[in-house]
Amino acid sequence: MNVSRWAVPASYFSMVLGLTGLGNGWRVAARLWGFPTWIGEAVMAVAVAVWAVLLLRFAIKWIADRESARAEAAHPIACCFIALVPVATMLAGIGVLPHAHGVGTAIILVGAVASLLFGLWRHGGQWRGGRDEKTTTTVLYLPTVGANLVSAIAMSALGWPTWGQLFFGAGVLAWIVQESIILGRLLTVEPLPLALRPTVGIQMAPPAVSLLAYAAVTVGPPDLLARMLLGYAIVQALMVLRLMPWIRQPFTLSYWAFTFGATAISTGTMRFAERGDDPVFTTLAPVLFAMSNLVIAGLSIASVVWVLRTRPTPAR
Repeated sequence: MNVSRWAVPASYFSMVLGLTGLGNGWRVAARLWGFPTWIGEAVMAVAVAVWAVLLLRFAIKWIADRESARAEAAHPIACCFIALVPVATMLAGIGVLPHAHGVGTAIILVGAVASLLFGLWRHGGQWRGGRDEKTTTTVLYLPTVGANLVSAIAMSALGWPTWGQLFFGAGVLAWIVQESIILGRLLTVEPLPLALRPTVGIQMAPPAVSLLAYAAVTVGPPDLLARMLLGYAIVQALMVLRLMPWIRQPFTLSYWAFTFGATAISTGTMRFAERGDDPVFTTLAPVLFAMSNLVIAGLSIASVVWVLRTRPTPAR
């Protein structure tokens, strides 16, 4: 077996986050605006297929190339991307849930438990100190903030919103604490290396996913907190756009780091637009939904081109 072909980095699972986010958005759009339901289900089917392929290849890496897998787990930056594996698993379970409730439930629960355990292992280990401040990047959000907020969304999808509220609190409070650390590093330490600059796109995800999680674990029209989360998510999105000339990184799959925040802000806005004639949310919902579709479509096309250009040429 050519092991190198299966050495899929955990960061590739960000594609699943973007695709499931878009699929979930189309599901909401079908309820809100009467769009065909098959669009959302088709996007979800693609997302689940991508998740299954990546999960298989990631598992094979741990079996056939354990040295590479362990190096990724020990790396101070790359290790945090491993949190995307259980997070993507929960989102895939949400995709399966309407079609096979038992299977979807099992997938979600496995992902939630794995996500919690990995977060405790990875983030808890960092409390012992000794971390180089140059390795402090937005990927630190993934094991605690992203994982807990997606767990909140997943628990609500299972009909357990009160359990989801526990995860929502854990995710939001972890975000508030960690953002000051991450922004401090971005403001006061030398600039991020070129290869890591696309990860700045993760910065817009915490408020955007918090908005979506808040919609998932609550009922009623949008309130002050919903508007606060939406406002901050928009500011973070604009900040990321302002930094695009600085990022200057040729396209790689790492640009999918932008996608979950982009889809979460649109879907969260649409979820609240469903709940009443709020002028802010009803006005912004179609705009943000259109933009999220453009982002995913553009990245999907760029990804196909990138794969075709970088795949090895068969030996003759």
